Amino acid sequence: MSQLGNPANSSSSSSSIPVSEAYWSLFDKADRKFSKIRDLPYYERNRYDAYFHKAFKLYSQLWKLQQENRQKLVEAGLKRWEIGEIASRIAQLYFGQYMRTSEANYLSESYVFYEAIFTREYFKEGLLQDASLANRQLRFLSRFLMVCLLLNRREMVHQLANQLKMLLDDCKRTFQEKDVRESKLVVQEIMKFLKADTAFMNIRPFRYSVVLESHPDSLTPVPPSRTKRYLRLQDAILSSYHHNEVKFSELTLDTFRMIQCLEWEPSGSFYRPNNRSGQNGGSGPSRSNFSQHIVDPTLPSNPRKSILYRPSVTHFLAVLATICEEMPNDGVLLIYLSASGIAKNILSSPAGSESINDAEDIDKTKSPCGQVGGGIKGPSTGCLSFGVRGKGGLSCIYPSDILPFTRRPFLLVIDSDVSEEFETIHGSEKGEPAAMLLSPSATSHTVATDYRHGSLFTFFLTAPLHAFCLLLGISGSDVEMDTFNKAENVLSSSLSEWGQFLVTSENLDQVWAQILNDPFIRRLLLRFIFCRTVLALYAPTIGKNGYVPRCVPSLPSVVDPTTATLQSAVMQIANIFGVSHSFVFSEYLVFPENKQ
Repeated sequence: MSQLGNPANSSSSSSSIPVSEAYWSLFDKADRKFSKIRDLPYYERNRYDAYFHKAFKLYSQLWKLQQENRQKLVEAGLKRWEIGEIASRIAQLYFGQYMRTSEANYLSESYVFYEAIFTREYFKEGLLQDASLANRQLRFLSRFLMVCLLLNRREMVHQLANQLKMLLDDCKRTFQEKDVRESKLVVQEIMKFLKADTAFMNIRPFRYSVVLESHPDSLTPVPPSRTKRYLRLQDAILSSYHHNEVKFSELTLDTFRMIQCLEWEPSGSFYRPNNRSGQNGGSGPSRSNFSQHIVDPTLPSNPRKSILYRPSVTHFLAVLATICEEMPNDGVLLIYLSASGIAKNILSSPAGSESINDAEDIDKTKSPCGQVGGGIKGPSTGCLSFGVRGKGGLSCIYPSDILPFTRRPFLLVIDSDVSEEFETIHGSEKGEPAAMLLSPSATSHTVATDYRHGSLFTFFLTAPLHAFCLLLGISGSDVEMDTFNKAENVLSSSLSEWGQFLVTSENLDQVWAQILNDPFIRRLLLRFIFCRTVLALYAPTIGKNGYVPRCVPSLPSVVDPTTATLQSAVMQIANIFGVSHSFVFSEYLVFPENKQ
């Protein structure tokens, strides 16, 4: 970020021509660069960087030019909304760079410029006299809201959502239906999104917080005797699509949670909810107080992420190929795919029936813990559907689509009712054995399957205690903070203990050993173990393998759900919430002393 700085600090071009003429000439150049960079795909990062710096330089000059010559430009006809449009585009450039790099500073800089537009009300003048200007304000509010969501600035999120709704109501009374049709959909989406994401809001951050969790330097590493190399999470491809899922723009609830799960919590921001630096000031961007809480220099950089919404298979493969080409030798790629599946009998059915085999009919040869002991041979027949049915294979991703890229190390996370189809990758890799976390193929009837709260499996990976409560029907409003914190302490200490079990186990597979030192991957794997244990012991579905997630390769037996240590942890947490009756534990286990 230091090489970019504040646009206000960049030097403006000399003006031997009239200021207004120089301004609009520079504006045209910047506008062309902006249009070109807006059309570039996020995943072509190296190509994008060059365009970003060129566009940013032009807008820096434009911003300084209007600051130094504001009065002359206003007299020449420059409108306030046109100044706001420059600031908005700078904010968009920063946000685009965040999406391509995952560097938190870019996101904070985007916030700074959006906040300045918001407090100075650049688009307010003549708002309800011009439909075009009203739509600019509506688009600005929705973009600013997206940035605030990702920064977890919830007070500002609700303030913007209310303003967005009130402005839309005014526009519906003033303009024609066609002028506000798009904005109506945006408001409906954000209201559903906020309603779905309200439960347990701000109890604990989704991001990796070194205040609440172990600093990566303090994690016990896998001994060199058990692995030949240490890989780090370099990139992630995140994509989810379900017919009824909650989303805002192209960000679904599941990908929103995964984005945060793979980033470091900004220093101080979560623990200072009342410190809203820059939100109430009217003098514009104030970086000093806000940005100092963004980056912890002792932490590694965030893994880069590519967010794909309803990708075609060709687009998905293009992104995957580009990332694999750019990835360093010590890097590992995380591929997260969440979508409804099309199983074999559906693909072959002329009627296109969506029924699948009942969970109890799933292969009985799998272990009770849901692990896979070896490769499953034969061609894959099921796939994930990322689009409207009837498009054939254009929106379907098969396990065979991923096989050519197994020349690179990767962790595959599949959240689908046909997740078991991807086990066929195991044993057929082209050079690097794949690590896989596979969701249950069935969902308990006690959990809604309409995706109003996102996927339960993804929820366990990103917020395990929240997911536990959702499974048991416990709402955030019903839980005392002391109770939640007590359960969180039990879970945190248990996960830490299980991590020690893994890194010291002589039976840890090399595939896991080489990626377990990465703090994000370790945290995902430990939460997977918790999820598997909870679902394996859950009374309504106990003994039904289809309701239990699976991992490839198998993990050491020391973290099986049948072990006393893991069952004891779940028992303690269930006892804290008073839901022990919802689980079936081994007979030799005893409840904690405070159990009545």
